[in-house]
Amino acid sequence: MTLRLMTVHAHPDDESSKGAATMARYAAEGVDVLVCTCTGGERGDVLNPRLDRPEVRRDLPAIRRREMAAAREILGVRHRFLGFADSGLPGPGEALPEGCFARQPVAEAARPLVAAIREFRPHVLVTYDENGGYPHPDHLMTHRVTMAAIDAAADPARHPETGAPWETPKLYYLVSFSREWFQAMYDGMTARGLPSSHGEVLAELDPDAPSWPVTTRVPCGEYFEVRDRALLAHATQIDPDGPNFSCPLDVQREIWPTEDYHLVRSTVEVSLPEADLFAGIAPPRPGRRARPGSSAPGSVPAR
Repeated sequence: MTLRLMTVHAHPDDESSKGAATMARYAAEGVDVLVCTCTGGERGDVLNPRLDRPEVRRDLPAIRRREMAAAREILGVRHRFLGFADSGLPGPGEALPEGCFARQPVAEAARPLVAAIREFRPHVLVTYDENGGYPHPDHLMTHRVTMAAIDAAADPARHPETGAPWETPKLYYLVSFSREWFQAMYDGMTARGLPSSHGEVLAELDPDAPSWPVTTRVPCGEYFEVRDRALLAHATQIDPDGPNFSCPLDVQREIWPTEDYHLVRSTVEVSLPEADLFAGIAPPRPGRRARPGSSAPGSVPAR
């Protein structure tokens, strides 16, 4: 049986900053991975100072599509744009743009994702929680649309024109960049005498903000380099000299060699905590296939 993993994101580059090492690992092991991106990122900023030029800003929609194609190739996954317009990030009191993704009726906006789910028939689907990872209107909408689509895709009475129904066995939320992760990175880097910008982030985080408990830690440290190459492929969105790359990969693998998830629902029997998104769907696979020239990290520390 070919296992299938679908991830649903708001913009091109989100897939490479959230769960990318997991996808690269599973793709290398033969899992069929499909990334669905709700918008084209047309209203995004140019966050790389080296590329912040008028001609880049003018051509940003086409550039971001080319960047997504390059990242997809690096990760070894398939990709589909769902066709919605980026909502941008309006300031206080500003209205969302007409026709943007976040202003669509949820049931109608879910239709392209229902079609993708019924066509691809994923065993596992990964997306954002109700807070969107952070409160960008497109991230919040991605959550709402995904939850509507996963239910509609299983119901033969809804959107019958999109294909035969499919009930996805397991649904996960990403638990990316948790307070615990930032704290561990800060403590681990400073203990090694390395400067860490993670302390600045910790100072801004609300210690009482709600968070989903981690149920599933996927060991994928040997794919952190692939993750970073995919992220750098989104050249307009990432400053190569920025804090994303401030921690050496070998240190990251020692401090936190997993990407983490919360199991929202499952139609198969599970035993928590897990170390595999496909636990309960397929029997354990004999070892992981590391990339040539890489070495697998040590045992995953308990946290």
